[in-house]
Amino acid sequence: MSGSLLIRAARVVGVERREPVDIGIARGRIFALESSAAGRPKRAADEELDAEGLLVAPGYIDLQINGAAGHDLTADPTAIWAVGEALPRYGVTAFLPTIVTSPREVVEAARRTLLGGPPPGYAGARPLGLHIEGPFIAVERIGAHDPGHRRDPDPAFLAGWSREAGVGMVTLAPELPGALELIGELARRRIVASIGHTAATSAQARAAFDAGARFVTHLFNAMPGLDRRDPGPVGAALADGRVTVGLIPDGLHVDPSVVGVAWRAAGAARFAAVTDAIAALGMAPGAYRLGTMDVVVDVASARLPNGRLAGSIISLDAAVRNVRAFTGATGAEAVGTVTATPARLLGLAPARGVVREGGAADLTVLSPELEVVATVVGGRIVYRAEPG
Repeated sequence: MSGSLLIRAARVVGVERREPVDIGIARGRIFALESSAAGRPKRAADEELDAEGLLVAPGYIDLQINGAAGHDLTADPTAIWAVGEALPRYGVTAFLPTIVTSPREVVEAARRTLLGGPPPGYAGARPLGLHIEGPFIAVERIGAHDPGHRRDPDPAFLAGWSREAGVGMVTLAPELPGALELIGELARRRIVASIGHTAATSAQARAAFDAGARFVTHLFNAMPGLDRRDPGPVGAALADGRVTVGLIPDGLHVDPSVVGVAWRAAGAARFAAVTDAIAALGMAPGAYRLGTMDVVVDVASARLPNGRLAGSIISLDAAVRNVRAFTGATGAEAVGTVTATPARLLGLAPARGVVREGGAADLTVLSPELEVVATVVGGRIVYRAEPG
């Protein structure tokens, strides 16, 4: 983007400065972080944002989101840009549109939509590549996925996939036949391999990490629990310094006290908060879809008719506030779970995930309570909260 923006007198999350700073932005990049000392002349800019008393964080990144604003990305893969436009109000500047277990043509439709680029005048979060969750998942850990589309690993399913070709992450069960070879191939293509919806033992999970898997999709959910004799994928992941764990901190998928346990075991650098939000994000309670599955949404949760959780309705900014509340993390540490940690996992640091000169001008402006005040994507203000 060619315009310029000046954010005045903000405190920057994760930057060791005692005084507020001015942030100069041009052509989608941060070109200056300067003290906003009194008496210094104003820098000219096309647009200004007064951030006195506010915090400026790197733009939030959601690694797992199935839909928003009434749009389900598996039922309608062409809705990527509509979902992206709904996300800046939650501080999200980038995301992995998530396609759950479905036929390959659904994934290919999503890839075409992403690679075709945004519509004219687009003002939303940037998709960083698809998160393909399934179809290579365990029957006994199917969750809210359609069992009719589940299948064993098949290298042909990956034809044409790479980071550059629109795929950022693939979730699969590592115990399935051929899964370890598939994980290695994903790693060679710079696609993050994640284990999830799995019945794996700890030994099978460790084999997946040795093969190149570097993420766990919604830790604790759709996988065996932590056992003292076989710690399963949960224990294997928390014990492995190479692995980042994703958690849904909505207070329903994982008890708050257990979120705290995972936080202390993984450490801030390996803990990524995700939403796993469905089309009901930002919408009223009612009937929605997750792929081919019917989902009933009330004021707190999204569930299949049988009562099983089916994604969430939490926003990423609320997830950050919950991480702080559940774990005792500082505000900066909680913000890092949706900024620095996912950026490192995706190989995008240091251009993303931190506020730095020369970095991408994707920023989330927050109140001291971590409420979203404004969201900047590519140097352009795409969301401002209503005054008050």
